[in-house]
Amino acid sequence: MTFTDDLHHEPRTTDYALSLAVAGRVIDALAVRDFDAIVAPFSPEVRFRALLPGRVLELRGRDAARGAFVRWFGNADRWELTEAVVGEVGGRIHLRWRVRLTDENIGEGYFMVEQQVYADAGADGHLCDIALLCSGYRAESS
Repeated sequence: MTFTDDLHHEPRTTDYALSLAVAGRVIDALAVRDFDAIVAPFSPEVRFRALLPGRVLELRGRDAARGAFVRWFGNADRWELTEAVVGEVGGRIHLRWRVRLTDENIGEGYFMVEQQVYADAGADGHLCDIALLCSGYRAESS
């Protein structure tokens, strides 16, 4: 079996406590939909990849990543962070969140969306390589 280099890299920092604290700030900012604060822990030149239900995003830079969060969540009328996890998997930062929201551009009623992130942090603790997986907007059952 052959693995790509993307699957065999070493963590970029050994200070996991710092990295996890930085990652926790992403969750705190997401809870209040503060887009500047969501990406503040990202490296200015972050590599941001997202697997979405209909496409794959490959972005570079904090501003581009901020734009993605604004597109996904900026028009929500109601917003509730219902679950969040900050952890570590084999030296990589793991974040997971689930949001309940309404957005007339998506449809009527409430929707749930879950996203999972695996990220590496640089020596300064900023998140420099982010891979995100998104469930898409799922209509909430009545």
